[in-house]
Amino acid sequence: MHTTTTAPLDNDGRDGENPPVLPFTHMWTGLDGKSRLDESVMRGFGLQSVGGGADPQWMRPFPGEVTAVMFAALPVGWVGQWHPSPHPQWVIPLRGRWFLETQDGSRVEMGPGDIHFGQDTETAEIDGREGHLSGTIGGEPCLQVLIQFADSPAAPTPHPFG
Repeated sequence: MHTTTTAPLDNDGRDGENPPVLPFTHMWTGLDGKSRLDESVMRGFGLQSVGGGADPQWMRPFPGEVTAVMFAALPVGWVGQWHPSPHPQWVIPLRGRWFLETQDGSRVEMGPGDIHFGQDTETAEIDGREGHLSGTIGGEPCLQVLIQFADSPAAPTPHPFG
């Protein structure tokens, strides 16, 4: 088991020649059909303004057709039994803590500031388990934002946005 911590960016963002990277946990399906977890980073940030005269900031466009943006409230003690992700999706905890456990035996605990991209939509059933196990940790609900995609905007590899 390991806990994801919000890793500091590799620089303070003021050097226009040195774009930051964004750390995230990637849950995906390997060639063996098992779900797995890897720590990864997103690259490709560029300086641009969001408009309205705002100074440039580091932005990274993200490909893919977004089909849903949802807010979830996982109750204290909630366990989502073994299941694959319903769609490729970003899951961003806003409050509280939760865990993911995958078929390869990996487990990660996450809270506010930790993000993950769930891409285990094509897992095989192995030993009665398919996809991943997830649940809340601690004495408060886990409030999350989910951003779901029609198709995966990433290759099924450990580091899809490197």
